Amino acid sequence: MTSASYIFLAGASRGVGREIAQYLIAQQLKVKALLRKAAVASELEKIGIEVVLGDALNIGDVERAMVTDKPIHTVISTIGGLPSDVERPDYPGNRNLIDAAVKAGVQKFILVSSIGAGNSVVAASPQVLEVLGKVLAEKDKAEQHLIASGLTYTIIRPGGLKSEPATGNGILTEDPHIIGSINRADVAQLVGRCLNSQRANNKILSAVDRNMLFGQREFAEFSLE
Repeated sequence: MTSASYIFLAGASRGVGREIAQYLIAQQLKVKALLRKAAVASELEKIGIEVVLGDALNIGDVERAMVTDKPIHTVISTIGGLPSDVERPDYPGNRNLIDAAVKAGVQKFILVSSIGAGNSVVAASPQVLEVLGKVLAEKDKAEQHLIASGLTYTIIRPGGLKSEPATGNGILTEDPHIIGSINRADVAQLVGRCLNSQRANNKILSAVDRNMLFGQREFAEFSLE
C-alpha cells in the first residue's frame, strides 16, 4: 500500500460492507466507495470516504469509478442481493467489478462470499440449501470468475452473520466443512487484516467466531501472519 493508493469498496451501504468502511477509515486508509443510491452517501462522506454513485450491474458505471488516474490497490466487494431484488448482483455485479479491476491494474481483490458456496456446500444444511441454493450458486460463479481473472485474490466466506459488536474471536480456516456464526464487525476486522497479508493471497477461507461454531469438529485455524 502506498499513501496515494485507494481501497475501492463495493457494498458499503449496509451490513458487512458498512463495517469494513468504518474499519478501513479507522486504519486511516483512503477509501472510495461505489454506491447505487445517494441515500447513505453523506454518512460515508462524513467519515472521510470518497463516494462514487453507480450500479455494479452497469459495467460502464464500474469502469468510470475504477479506471481513473488514482491508483486502486485493492478492491473489496461485499455486494449481494436482497430477496426482493429482480436481478441479484451476486454474480453479474461482482463479474463487472472483477473485469474492471483487471482493466484498472488493481493489485488485489477481496471477495466476501458465503459459507455454502463452492466446496463449502458440504457445510450447509439441507434447509439452508433449499432457501439459499440459487444465491450460493451465483456466489460460486463470482468466486470462479475471480479465480480465473489472474488477479491476486482472497475469498472470505463468512458463516451466519450477526449485527453485534466485534468479539475479537473471528477466525479463518481453509477447512470447507466448518460452519458457525460470526458478527459482521469481526468479518470486517478479518478482511482488513487480509489486506496486507501475503499468506492470504490466492486463498479461499471460511470465517466464523470460535465461540459460535456449530458442532465440535476439529480444524486448523489459518494464520495471516
